Amino acid sequence: MNMEVVDESDGCGGKFSVLIVSDKFQGKPLLARHRLVNSVLKEELKTIHAFTQKTLTVEQWNTEKQ
Repeated sequence: MNMEVVDESDGCGGKFSVLIVSDKFQGKPLLARHRLVNSVLKEELKTIHAFTQKTLTVEQWNTEKQ
């Protein structure tokens, strides 16, 4: 799994954008992928104002990089 986190909050710590690449997303629709991530970050999301996520399989990531 690969992950990139970008703090877009200008110092307040309340706005994040993440890219997560994992084969655990294989065969899962977008909503199921986001729910999986949200369930892992359940406690952290209580204090975050805005959270944007992009979830890709390794195959999708390799295709997108080209």
